[in-house]
Amino acid sequence: MKKISYNELESELINVINKYYKISADIEKRVEQLIECLADENQFSKLDDVLKWFRNYQENCPVELKKINLKDVKDGWFFEKETGNLVHETGEFLTLIGVRVRTKMREVEGGWDQPMVDQGTESSIAGIVRKQFNGIPHYLLEAKFEPGNYGKVQFSPTLQVTFSNLYKAHKGRKPRYSEYFEYPEKYNILYEHWLPEDGGRFYLKRIKNMLVEVDDDIELYEGFIWLTMYQIKQLLKFDNIVNPHVRSIISHL
Repeated sequence: MKKISYNELESELINVINKYYKISADIEKRVEQLIECLADENQFSKLDDVLKWFRNYQENCPVELKKINLKDVKDGWFFEKETGNLVHETGEFLTLIGVRVRTKMREVEGGWDQPMVDQGTESSIAGIVRKQFNGIPHYLLEAKFEPGNYGKVQFSPTLQVTFSNLYKAHKGRKPRYSEYFEYPEKYNILYEHWLPEDGGRFYLKRIKNMLVEVDDDIELYEGFIWLTMYQIKQLLKFDNIVNPHVRSIISHL
């Protein structure tokens, strides 16, 4: 079978679809997405290699984790006397608050009380860098550790960060590749929207989802890997590998 480029295949499909539908920018994007998902065209790693890399990274994650009493949480965390909230001395990161609900709309007649995480309404960015190699789009993901992750490590966006961490309230280093999302006007923004977080745990929170295409030569830091959309979609078929922020960003495609 003759091998043709992504652009040639896209043109052929557009011509066929044009016989039945008026071609729009949205249809063109959907055709591009379809082509990306057809086969494993990664220019660096095939899917089996990606899975081996991920499992090795996951199994060798140098982290010890245990649950402790909230009263024993240190590093600037304390219970505020006036409110009873768990807060950080910088006023950053998050606040653990109490919420009282009064309604007849849910399972609990009359309502309920519960704790919630308050990070502010606009407090986080989740963004993926896209770059084409030999005409094939690749997406830069991170095998990222988070203390609440099932399995410790999950595939995460290029940047998954609160503004507190982005602006170094933790006094650590700047997150990798943050420049592509702090100054996106320098690049081709394919997607940028605020999407709500889980309203059962987070109080009035939404997160900025971004997809940015670049032409830069990008240094690949430890824990990061280029994946194609085909591979990301295939990884969604495995348990506990792809985190919800990646799923959220690619859901519009």
